[in-house]
Amino acid sequence: MAGINNYLEEVGKEMRKVTWPSQKELINNTVVTIIATVVISLFIFGADRVISTILKVIYG
Repeated sequence: MAGINNYLEEVGKEMRKVTWPSQKELINNTVVTIIATVVISLFIFGADRVISTILKVIYG
């Protein structure tokens, strides 16, 4: 039981050291993540369509 208490105390100490982002930073980072996800998804979709078209030409 002492091990669990020690663990929880250490977790509490570490959580007090955490620097949490402001709401503005959080929103900006979320927007960047969503935009990057959409751009990468569109790139993969485009590459898939090109490869699919090439394979249709090759295999008839």
